[in-house]
Amino acid sequence: MTPELLNLHGVSKSFANGTQALAGLELKLSRGEFVSLLGPSGCGKSTALRLIAGLDTPDAGHLSWLGGTRPEIGFVFQEPTLMPWASVFENVWLPLRLKGVSRQKATAAIEETLALVGLSSFINAFPRELSGGMRMRVSIARALVLRPTLLLMDEPFAALDEITRSKLNRDLLHLQASLGMTILFVTHSVYESAYLSSRICVFSQRPGRIAAEIAIAAPGTRDETFRLSQIYLDACANASAALEETMRGAAA
Repeated sequence: MTPELLNLHGVSKSFANGTQALAGLELKLSRGEFVSLLGPSGCGKSTALRLIAGLDTPDAGHLSWLGGTRPEIGFVFQEPTLMPWASVFENVWLPLRLKGVSRQKATAAIEETLALVGLSSFINAFPRELSGGMRMRVSIARALVLRPTLLLMDEPFAALDEITRSKLNRDLLHLQASLGMTILFVTHSVYESAYLSSRICVFSQRPGRIAAEIAIAAPGTRDETFRLSQIYLDACANASAALEETMRGAAA
């Protein structure tokens, strides 16, 4: 069996204004999975990512890691959050630089990572010279340069047009296959979650918990023909029904 990388047990989180974001969240991640968190705005999906990344702490419950230690984690936010005054090279260098890696020693890793995301020829460009999709690729490269065990992605493609979004979806699956990392991906899109995921976790309305899980037994390699397959169509239908059910429950 694939080893369990992460277990969230009974995790709850409230904020100073009284908002309870999560209540008794149960979530397990295994190595190599691509898991999407699907749900309405404000249901605690992003809060869950922040807790996993160690950017915040739960009020109750606990997180346990394989081996007892949090592994290297990459985080890609909805906005690329690039330094506008810095080149692509310098933006991707940032995590290594914060770890004390010199420019010279970091160069090989940066060049390799930019090749993975298709930006080798833009290594000296500045963010203002790049399209939205290219800026997001730089953000992904910055998260990947440390070769994380777990990649957290918080609606990274939400602001992009559908053509660019579809291309980055395909590229993301290729990156996962190449690097063997686990990905936890937040999205509002049923179609995106069904295309990318080995498992979809549908969140309830706030306070968030997992209301339904949908496993997708799809082939290892997914291309555009997968979007026409019965497996994909069934996953979309099941995710839509689960999302509708949780929304109906909140309105009752």
